[in-house]
Amino acid sequence: MLDLMPSLGSWRPAVSGQRLAVATIVGSGGSVPRPLGTSMMVSENGEILGSLSGGCVEGAVVEAAMEAMRDGGPRLESYGYSAEDAFAVGLTCGGELEVHIQPFGAGAPELSLFAGPQRPAALIRRLDAGGGVMVVDDPVRFRAMESPELAVLLGDHPSTLFAAAAQVEPLLQGGRAGLVRLAPPEGCIDGWVTTERLAAPPREEEEPQPITLFVESRLPAARMLVFGANDFGAALLPVGQLLGYNVTLCDARPAFASQNRFSGADQVVTDWPHRYLESEAAGGRLDSRTVVCVLTHDPKFDIPLLQAALRLNLAYVGAMGSRRSHRQRVDALLQAGTPPESLDRLHSPIGLDLGAVTPAEVAVSITSEIIAARGTGVNTTGFPSLKDSAGPIHPAPIHAAPLHAAPQHLTQEDPWT
Repeated sequence: MLDLMPSLGSWRPAVSGQRLAVATIVGSGGSVPRPLGTSMMVSENGEILGSLSGGCVEGAVVEAAMEAMRDGGPRLESYGYSAEDAFAVGLTCGGELEVHIQPFGAGAPELSLFAGPQRPAALIRRLDAGGGVMVVDDPVRFRAMESPELAVLLGDHPSTLFAAAAQVEPLLQGGRAGLVRLAPPEGCIDGWVTTERLAAPPREEEEPQPITLFVESRLPAARMLVFGANDFGAALLPVGQLLGYNVTLCDARPAFASQNRFSGADQVVTDWPHRYLESEAAGGRLDSRTVVCVLTHDPKFDIPLLQAALRLNLAYVGAMGSRRSHRQRVDALLQAGTPPESLDRLHSPIGLDLGAVTPAEVAVSITSEIIAARGTGVNTTGFPSLKDSAGPIHPAPIHAAPLHAAPQHLTQEDPWT
């Protein structure tokens, strides 16, 4: 749902005060086109904002949303592939989706809170029979055990609140969406169950259902810090922004950093790289999602910067250079006191081994490695990281050799690497 909020202020049905229903992907299986948390909004007049599957199930979701607005109740719908009926509503890719549909009245406060400038915020929705929704204004500092609103949403049971904290807080603080299932209080044996209750014969009643929460969290854009005002830095800036990063270019040389080709960066900073990184860390402006790309290719900048970066809890630290430069860099870092285990986090030479040559290709190689390293930190692309492979970084150029020319062995790496 939060993915639609930046567009809400300019969407005519919302501005004009129509009733709305929000359909959100809260569960998936197999191959599906969109991740958890993807939402589509439907107005009472049938206008649509967003998409869930690229067209496979949208028609059926609109019908369910219109019904939800008519009866005022939320619902959970399931959509999957039907081999028996080619015309059945479903996903042709073979996956399955669970879609939660929540109607909202005109001017609902939950919607107005998120309209306008994007700021950190989160929603916690209860999807089972209990229902309900709560807004979290500060996802990073939210503490479940200290939240009376979450206690009410869960039914004021201490053991359930304690269990929720372990699952809800990481989602909120990581800016992610996810489904949380909690054992119902009636199904738990804890300190609140008396000896008399345990000794009593079992009661014939329906088995209690788990409490199901869907958590969506929105944090400020993760930061990408690009060090080095050169051709490769210029190519990396727009690719990083395309991936949603807030991109900063930093270079200690004013004549380089002030070039017009870097004006598209979110911030351009003229400072010594390590000094800027340390000041940003001290100011609390970096977090575990931050990406650092060292493209300066100059030891007087690289070594102090990498020392500082490897002391921080960052998502990715990469440095451009040839394999010879990498060996020299490692030796210098060890001599400067960097712990050997910290070097395992250094992606050097930077990027996946895609055979990239041009600055644009190198930018794709770098961002591909950043994406591959997300989450588990394990590269499953089939393309090794340059730091884990051997041999020349770039394929040898193919030139038409003149007749009678002596054979040459083109194995030298380009001087910029």
